[in-house]
Amino acid sequence: MSKYLNNVHSPRDIHSLDITQMQALAKEVRQIIINTVAKNGGHLAPNLGVVELTLAIHHVFNSPADRIVWDVGHQSYVHKLLTGRFNEFATLRQFGGISGFPRPCESAHDAFGTGHSSTSISAALGMAIARDLKKGSYSVIAVIGDGAMTGGMAFEALNHAGHLKKDLIVILNDNEMSIAHNVGAMSGYLSRLRTDPMYSRGKEEIEQLLRKMPIGPTLLRLGEKLKDSLKYLVVPGMIFEELGFFYLGPVDGHDIKAVVTVLQRARSIKGPVLVHVITKKGKGYRPAEDNPDQYHGVGPFNVTNGKIIKSSSAPSYTEIFGNTMIRLAAKKSKLLAITAAMQGGTGLTKFAKIYPERFFDVGIAEQHGVTLAAGLAAGSYHPVVAIYSTFLQRAYDQILHDICLQNLPVTFAIDRAGIVGDDGPTHHGLFDFSFLRPIPNLILMAPKDENELQHMITTAVDHPGPAAVRYPRGAGLGVTIDEDLKLLPIGQAEVLREGSDLTLLAVGSMVSWAEEIAKLLLKSGLKATVINARFIKPLDEDRILKYATRTGRLFTLEEHVLQGGFGSAVLELLSSHGIKGVIMHRFGIPDSFVEHGNHSLLMEKYGLSVGQLVRRIIEICGSKKQLIKLKVVSD
Repeated sequence: MSKYLNNVHSPRDIHSLDITQMQALAKEVRQIIINTVAKNGGHLAPNLGVVELTLAIHHVFNSPADRIVWDVGHQSYVHKLLTGRFNEFATLRQFGGISGFPRPCESAHDAFGTGHSSTSISAALGMAIARDLKKGSYSVIAVIGDGAMTGGMAFEALNHAGHLKKDLIVILNDNEMSIAHNVGAMSGYLSRLRTDPMYSRGKEEIEQLLRKMPIGPTLLRLGEKLKDSLKYLVVPGMIFEELGFFYLGPVDGHDIKAVVTVLQRARSIKGPVLVHVITKKGKGYRPAEDNPDQYHGVGPFNVTNGKIIKSSSAPSYTEIFGNTMIRLAAKKSKLLAITAAMQGGTGLTKFAKIYPERFFDVGIAEQHGVTLAAGLAAGSYHPVVAIYSTFLQRAYDQILHDICLQNLPVTFAIDRAGIVGDDGPTHHGLFDFSFLRPIPNLILMAPKDENELQHMITTAVDHPGPAAVRYPRGAGLGVTIDEDLKLLPIGQAEVLREGSDLTLLAVGSMVSWAEEIAKLLLKSGLKATVINARFIKPLDEDRILKYATRTGRLFTLEEHVLQGGFGSAVLELLSSHGIKGVIMHRFGIPDSFVEHGNHSLLMEKYGLSVGQLVRRIIEICGSKKQLIKLKVVSD
């Protein structure tokens, strides 16, 4: 099955292959990716679209001497297969296996770690500057998707690179999509480049025409400025050349010979070059070609029919959020929804169809999306900004300065909070408590289950200032969903169980764990109070202080880093009130970046499984007899 791939141990093994052999290799690579992602889950459609492009890159350039930066890194599976990781590829995104994104610590061929979009050109330009400072001569290549080009950071880098005139190759992988279909003027511009033959032929044809004219050679000798002026009369909007790049393309990204030829030419040109490559997302696997957004990041599926294998019948938190938005929009005419190229991922696809004039996809531009929300709120509307926790980090200044400082009514729906599993450290949502909690005017909530989520969204939308609700990835707990939407009292926690020996103060996904822990502790004779905090800010100060002093032992539980998190807020509360004599322990993620892997395995790695927490609590409470009795607990 893998006649050629078995013999590819490094990119050097591709240099000697001819076009026919590379085409055969492309088929093998495509099949390996399909089979592996079907089992492990992962980013299928983006990688199927770059098979030939990646082969051509490694045929022309010499990694790792030449630096290749992938943007976004989820299109790097082919690169991994061609750079000595074929034998490990079955472990893709598995605990202890290879990452689904480039990681320099994993391979010297991964020049730069990329999990968030629009960063490649900046990083590659930095590498090019470093090369020149060291008097080096290697190539630096940034491979950026057209979806990532909707991010403003990409244009900041293009502008700077054009100004510096460094030798730099930017390969624009244009498949008309980021995760969902692209939006905005840049998408329309690229579409015109793809479809209008004048865009691709005009530059060369003008020069040929001038040479044939009687005065053509004289005109050409007048210099590049005149030639460019004439060129723009016929080829409008050559934005990349205006930014200082030599533009090559568009070229068919699935024609290996054509891509090799254009990359060889790009390598020989001095200064910054942009190579525009057209690819098809999901190429070679019909289900992914027909539904590239569905198969962008996908769980395990049946290879034969493409059907995705669901692990739970319970609705996901994302689905509940989307349904709640539709219900609220029917009652609130000024409710709007904003997302950053994640319409499906944030559960807003149905909302967008029902209320198209009230839905805004800003592309991969979180900063713009948040300040857009601020402007809408200043115009008397209430926007809900739905962004993954890991991506909301990119808009921190806008949250603080543009929304919270002005106390504007904007709701943040923060999806994928906590450990998100196989996508790893670039995607875990483990820092939002810490970076949001210090901001004045912001209310911060986390639901114990999918039913409470709908009530928190309702509460946030009703609130006249900024509010945020963070919730986990994947299926809910399968609880009954209330028919009526309710308002929760701001800053009021919920006591779920009364106990006299200790207090378990949990937030978000850890509330259900706290309830299970309490049941197991009871078997050892320890009676625990269980409190669903609900609010990270403001805290229910009276209730927390009451139970902390009553039981004398307080344990906080959060699926979040400990530094600056929920437990830290509770510590601050006890300190500010001068509470003494209370034994307090915080359970959460230590000061480290969490690897990729199954959620339960990662929780166990950091001592946060139910069994581990029960044992630690009993040890802290000082009863060895109780620990011996607790035979029912297992890790």
